Amino acid sequence: MKQWILALAALSAVTAAQARNTVLTLPLDEVVRMGVEQGKLDGSVKFYLSGAKTPKVSARLGEDIANKKTNGVGKDDAYGCKWAALSALIAFQESAKQKGANAVVDLHSYYKRATYKNPANYECHAGAVVIGVTLKGTFAKI
Repeated sequence: MKQWILALAALSAVTAAQARNTVLTLPLDEVVRMGVEQGKLDGSVKFYLSGAKTPKVSARLGEDIANKKTNGVGKDDAYGCKWAALSALIAFQESAKQKGANAVVDLHSYYKRATYKNPANYECHAGAVVIGVTLKGTFAKI
């Protein structure tokens, strides 16, 4: 009986830890700067969050969603969020180049299909094990 109670307590602790969903809002420009400094973003595609001042768009070339996750075990939430966001931007950069776009405009958070628009920040969700960022944006020529 004692082992059963200990097992139930351990299972409850694991379930509670997995249920963590800390929401962070962080500046996208830090992620872009980090990506360029590390050579993961080459600067050929510019990123503009919804509400941010954007150069005139000459053509819109479709939209896409990048849903990226990273292992959060042993990582600071903000650090993990930057890595997940950078992975999303890398995916957008690759798709933009394939479409002949040089920008992604109206970029916004779209975690679990909930829209979060901010001219400077993106939204990140940090759990006990996984950290995730979902971005939605429109490919454009500027």
